[in-house]
Amino acid sequence: MNHYETVFILNPVLSEDQIKETVKKYEDFLTDKGAKMIAKEDWGLKKLAYPIQNKKSGFYHLFEYQVAGEAIEPLELEFRRDERFMRYLTVKLDKHAVAWAEKRRQRNKQKA
Repeated sequence: MNHYETVFILNPVLSEDQIKETVKKYEDFLTDKGAKMIAKEDWGLKKLAYPIQNKKSGFYHLFEYQVAGEAIEPLELEFRRDERFMRYLTVKLDKHAVAWAEKRRQRNKQKA
């Protein structure tokens, strides 16, 4: 089981219900592939550095999870097929990045 982090940007024209449905769909997709969800973060609507598909903003979300490496390719294939996704990035975390992510989660809990 490898440790991964996926950040994705959803189309800003989606309603709140559509966003929740999309996030839930891909969370379920990962758990069906045997993933253990560690953290989910909703970063909200953010302005983009440059236009993507003629849009200037998007809804950012982060998943942190552990899963076998074979599950990443089907996940990214589903992202490419789904028009609600503007961009995504999946990164395999090493031990230092895992420690940093844990610190970030603790810092965010203290702020809340």
